[in-house]
Amino acid sequence: MTRDASRDVSQLSPLFRAPGTGPTLDVLGVTHSYKAMASDTGQQFSIWESIVPPGRGAPPHTHTREDEAFYVLSGELLVDIEGATDPLRLGAGAFLFAPRHRRHGYRNVGADTAHLLVLAMPGAGLDRMFSAFDELGKRSGQTPAIRTVATIAQQYGVVIHSSAG
Repeated sequence: MTRDASRDVSQLSPLFRAPGTGPTLDVLGVTHSYKAMASDTGQQFSIWESIVPPGRGAPPHTHTREDEAFYVLSGELLVDIEGATDPLRLGAGAFLFAPRHRRHGYRNVGADTAHLLVLAMPGAGLDRMFSAFDELGKRSGQTPAIRTVATIAQQYGVVIHSSAG
């Protein structure tokens, strides 16, 4: 018997999602189309397609609880990640692992919408944080101010860095 029932994946049912189905969230102007949320995977991971319009992305931030992996399906991103001497330009087929405690952020620098497959391990905190961003945006009718985003993120172990640092 496991000490943590949420990690006992032997009781999980298989999960299938057809293309274009699954929960979606608006995360600061980027659509997350979930293939699996942490609640579907025994809290092990979340995986979603990020649909990133030109000029959009994620501000520089650091996770203290999750690792992330990015696979670019289409489009072009400029990624700033702690440890790289210069920003990385990722196109279709590129992969990046961003371990926790490493500052990173990205922006779609192309003319077309970018599509990424993003895996977060374990993911439950990010699912809840992204849901909070989505709810706030729906209530206010606009993208939340970065200060508000940072306050919400902090509750989930994510530090949003100012553009100056």
